[in-house]
Amino acid sequence: MPFVVFVLAVAVFAQGTSEFMVSGLLASIAADAGVSLGAAGLLTSLFAVGMVLGAPVLAAGASRLPVRNSVTVFLGLFCAAHLVGAVATDFTVLLVTRVVAAVANAGFLAVALAMLPRLVGPALVGRATSVVVSGVTVACIAGVPAGTLLGQFWGWRSAFWAVAALGAAMLVPVWILVGRAVLDATPVDRQGIPIRVEWSVLRLPSVRTAVAAGVLVNAATFAAFTYLGTITAGVSGGDRRWVPIALALFGIGSFAGVTLTGRYSDRHRERILAAGTVVLVGVWLAAALLADTLAGVLIMAVLAGAVAFGIGSTLIATIVQTAATSAPRIAGALATTAFNLGAVLGPAAAGLMVDRTDHPSAALWCGAVCTAAAVGVVLTGRRAPVSGEPLHVDAR
Repeated sequence: MPFVVFVLAVAVFAQGTSEFMVSGLLASIAADAGVSLGAAGLLTSLFAVGMVLGAPVLAAGASRLPVRNSVTVFLGLFCAAHLVGAVATDFTVLLVTRVVAAVANAGFLAVALAMLPRLVGPALVGRATSVVVSGVTVACIAGVPAGTLLGQFWGWRSAFWAVAALGAAMLVPVWILVGRAVLDATPVDRQGIPIRVEWSVLRLPSVRTAVAAGVLVNAATFAAFTYLGTITAGVSGGDRRWVPIALALFGIGSFAGVTLTGRYSDRHRERILAAGTVVLVGVWLAAALLADTLAGVLIMAVLAGAVAFGIGSTLIATIVQTAATSAPRIAGALATTAFNLGAVLGPAAAGLMVDRTDHPSAALWCGAVCTAAAVGVVLTGRRAPVSGEPLHVDAR
């Protein structure tokens, strides 16, 4: 595996830490900014929206620049947004920095994922994707708790400074190593073909199947993850010390699942998706049934994290690989958008169910429903080729 893939994973770790750590800093930010806790929650929801909108827009703009320039500029913009956020005294300015950081994060991830087929070749896209996505899972295990601890000891601004510093430390390695790797990689020849033409790749059944399943599986994952802390606090008798443990166990399971499926997804992707989505339905159902005991919650946190992120990362690799032949410049944007669209829709759907039932474990049932829909999508699309079919379009 080229070393540059691991460098990209570290950069994704910094960005993933930023995305999730705010949930542990909301109370401090709200108190410091003089806003309600609900208003502070906009820092999380707007970040997710920025990720959804930023991926396709920046992928289109970045297609006119060298890959090295694109990823470095996006990472630099991400760092700058955190520097401004760390010194912001106005809550509106802080909100703007979160949107800017999210858009930059989406652009970076979209370009990074799109260039993986060129860096490692089609046979290793699944493994390379698992390495990059592992940056997010490690952020859940280490980055988010570390950011929360920094906020508790030195104030929430220190967490923003730390993320900016880590991102800045990766600027030079990304610039140098991506530049070298892309020069050695197979060039993408799309001379004269407008970027809008590449969006026609969504006409391919295999791409549509992978994107739809990706949205549904990730919607299930984030529906459950959003309420995992609340569920844990409820069954632990209000002992908040178990909450970070449950979240860390979910992160550990996620890292294990991404790593394991990454080893086999390039050779057995279709089997992993068909069997894995069915198993994941059972996992969410079991998690819902065991959500009234602390031991059940902790055990299922590990198992659910492993299966959900294992299937999720396999779907990301599938989207990239099925789209890369006909749409090499936006394949990463499709994967990023699908991933984050699920992250927006899942918690929203779960919130409606939780409000209606007045029980946070309803989010786990929501996860089972979303995954059951993904099973239908995957099984219906099993006959679609795994590798991207060339899409012949008129570029005029």
